[in-house]
Amino acid sequence: MKTLYLIGGTMGVGKTAVSQQLKNDLSNSVFLDGDWCWDANPFQVTEETKAMVTDNICYLLNNFLSCNAYENIIFCWVMHEQFIIDSIVERLNTENCNVKCISLMTDEATLRKRLEADVVAGKRTEDVIERSIARISKYQNLDTIKIDTVNKTIQQVAYEITKT
Repeated sequence: MKTLYLIGGTMGVGKTAVSQQLKNDLSNSVFLDGDWCWDANPFQVTEETKAMVTDNICYLLNNFLSCNAYENIIFCWVMHEQFIIDSIVERLNTENCNVKCISLMTDEATLRKRLEADVVAGKRTEDVIERSIARISKYQNLDTIKIDTVNKTIQQVAYEITKT
């Protein structure tokens, strides 16, 4: 049976790094970062672009799910509202598939430290910090498995996910 890991969390919580680790740890795995489906300049959030990115994500995930080469499909994205998760899962062919919805959690101080380091390194813009911090509490209300990332390595978080 296949396993689909939907890994959400606010920007800077470690979704991509943990997902890459899972891809290496799990056999016959493939990884999709939702950001790859919406990498545009300028980045525009409209009803049309939101529908487009969901279409892109679902198309790719369904292809991975139907491919016999993959047992583990790992997807990560900022999924801070239940309807985002639901709108993806309802469009996927998850027959013979175990779906694990996971939210990576952190506290404000840890997130601020991580994002400030990313800003200094030129990986993110400063406006991301407050937007990301404002979303932390939204993950508590989701129907997901919560995994705390504070004071844990990428490998430790990935291991916890495999044990869910």
